[in-house]
Amino acid sequence: MEYSHRYPVYPTQEVAAELEYHIDVHRQAYNYTLYEYAHVDADNIGSAYKHHSRLPGWKDEFPVFSGVNPKALQRTVTRFYQNLSNLSDQKANGNKVGKLTWKSPREFQSMTYSQSGFELKNTSGRHATLWLSKIGDIKIRYHRNIPDEADIKEATVKKETTGDWFVSFGLETDEDDLPEKPDVDSLNASNSVGVDLGILNYIHTSDGKTVDWLNLEDEYERLRREQRKLSRKEQGSNNYEKQRKQVAKVKRHIRRKVLDYQHKITTWLVREYDAVFVEDLDVKGMLEQSHNARNKQDAAWRQFITLLEYKADLYGCHVVQVEAAGTTKECASCGGETAKPIWVREHSCPSCGFECDRDANAAMNVLQRGFSELGLGWPEDTPVETALPTDTTSVSAKRVCRGNLDRLSDRV
Repeated sequence: MEYSHRYPVYPTQEVAAELEYHIDVHRQAYNYTLYEYAHVDADNIGSAYKHHSRLPGWKDEFPVFSGVNPKALQRTVTRFYQNLSNLSDQKANGNKVGKLTWKSPREFQSMTYSQSGFELKNTSGRHATLWLSKIGDIKIRYHRNIPDEADIKEATVKKETTGDWFVSFGLETDEDDLPEKPDVDSLNASNSVGVDLGILNYIHTSDGKTVDWLNLEDEYERLRREQRKLSRKEQGSNNYEKQRKQVAKVKRHIRRKVLDYQHKITTWLVREYDAVFVEDLDVKGMLEQSHNARNKQDAAWRQFITLLEYKADLYGCHVVQVEAAGTTKECASCGGETAKPIWVREHSCPSCGFECDRDANAAMNVLQRGFSELGLGWPEDTPVETALPTDTTSVSAKRVCRGNLDRLSDRV
């Protein structure tokens, strides 16, 4: 299994200048890879592996490339082909795509050391040291330990738009070292949960728990103020650059707050349940709708689902995405469909008379579809009427932000 840990980096002024120089050399290498891909005979290139064999010739022709780590240089060439592959995948999925273009300095702000050329040292305390080939030692804030069973495969150093530096370690853990997931046949309505990604609540579970939306109004008001200040600065001036960084810091704060919120919710879900079923949402299509687009963007549901999936392996939990279409209309009791405008918050089935909260009905449908996805039938001894809760336990966003969500199960 592959995942990553990210840490703040605090280079000295001299080391920061050296990092910026190396990143710019890698930017030139990326652009030259693009140039050769477009102008060199396809028999000599066409893949990252073939293109790596051209690097010795680069160093003879352009000595600047000899000043950076060779493995990192190979990784930059690979980065170009990964971007190319991503474009091909999007095109295959029916999306309109353009073509790769040259990277300006502002667009290229990271470099990756792969396999060798880096070392993490002095990890006994809250600070550690990252050694990079041809650059030297850099202090990092080591706020969480890298698991003993994980191998560090690569290190990516990045300068953000705020001017702050970070390093991300690409980790790999052997499948045998991960917790074993429960047997599929052992899953039932008591140790599994369906999750509806809601409108009034951030999530609504099939066993009656809800988590409120994260309130970001104060953060967005601050962002609007900082953006107004930026609009009054002369573009290109020192004051403009200072204010641009201030705007970037506010945006980063919003992203971090949303991500932290999602980390707490997803960790609680995979620790609490043996199986979590969630809707496979068309997030791109939802954002293209005219109403409430910003709130949908803040929800970051695709990021939420990605976090769930990778944590499922770390904690030994099944996470399955199910078809989202019709979960709100379909009755969880009889399967009949009832159209509901978005402002109708109660489900009332005209066929069987079953009534419950709209999102609770959708969550139960997600749970049933998840069981079907795994080849399991809905337990005959657990009818929907008794499986659905009569009361809903709501958790405020403040409790989630304080990190108390993992203790929710002890109180309900």
